[in-house]
Amino acid sequence: MGNYDQMAAAVSELSGGKNVVLLDDIGIPSIYVRIPKGKNSEVVSGLTDNVHPAFNVDGVEKTAFYYSKYQNIIENGRAYSLAHRDPRASLDFDTARAACEAKGTGFHLATMAEWAYIALWCRANETMPHGNNNYGKDITYAYEKGEASYYDSTNTYRTFTGSGPVTWNHNWQTDGICDMNGNVWEWNAGMRLYDGEIQIIPYNNAALGAECDMSATSTLWKAIQSDGSLVEPGSDDTLKYDYVSSHIQLTTEITSSADSGRGCTYQSMTLATDLEAPELAKILLIYPDEPGGDYGGDYHWMNNTGERLPICGGGWSHGAYAGVFCVNMNDLRSGSDASIGFRSAFVDL
Repeated sequence: MGNYDQMAAAVSELSGGKNVVLLDDIGIPSIYVRIPKGKNSEVVSGLTDNVHPAFNVDGVEKTAFYYSKYQNIIENGRAYSLAHRDPRASLDFDTARAACEAKGTGFHLATMAEWAYIALWCRANETMPHGNNNYGKDITYAYEKGEASYYDSTNTYRTFTGSGPVTWNHNWQTDGICDMNGNVWEWNAGMRLYDGEIQIIPYNNAALGAECDMSATSTLWKAIQSDGSLVEPGSDDTLKYDYVSSHIQLTTEITSSADSGRGCTYQSMTLATDLEAPELAKILLIYPDEPGGDYGGDYHWMNNTGERLPICGGGWSHGAYAGVFCVNMNDLRSGSDASIGFRSAFVDL
């Protein structure tokens, strides 16, 4: 048995088959968590039995997608999911995307549909992950710490991937996805704000990687009407974010120009008068499925000027604002600093 076979067998054995080793196109391994197909009703009570869009790629329903167990590093231009590494940060959206797609067919920058499904799964299963959201430790559970990978004489900033306790994993088990709460923000593909209008790449087609045009001028971006149907950007009655009375409001008409980052807790987002949030908004973390419910204090930010792409999860200093329901659509695609990272995912194409 070769080194790869031994590694793959050990990872599978230790995780009960829930973790897998995938090779990129030059034979270098990464560790991924298999996320099996699920329905909207399985992650949000009262929704339909439709399969969550994270499992629909280019019109084909997938039995699973594979999500990086660890926030990624980059070696020789390719993204890797490996334990006990300092996660790569200080990179913009297009650089993160290119590193994922360089791995070969099926590999892609993790998408907003995939992140949203995992976040909803965590809440439904009462395993909202803790994490490095307070300089190396968890803001609420200060005894939970990771091992410092980027720090100065005063503070810990980033921690080594997977170095926290199991409660920092998405399922509170050793076979879970690590570090989705804090440490570094993560770029996510397939969603954006454009002058306040919420736009998506339909279903999980952003998982097509290099075959999917996600440039600023791409014609693949679609807006969402109030009934959940997808239409061309700029059409009437499309969902937008506004900032009203110190809260993000889901609306079809923008009343104020928020040309700087504005935010509120996810649970305190509001709806414009006579608007009902469609199911698609609830399953993509555009609007809470239970307004006023418990989302761990996780925060949303928005900026309704120009193109803004999502970073998720929060960073090492965001405290209770960080978490799996923390979505920041304030950054330009060129945004880059020491607290912004990424992770890759894989679908069998």
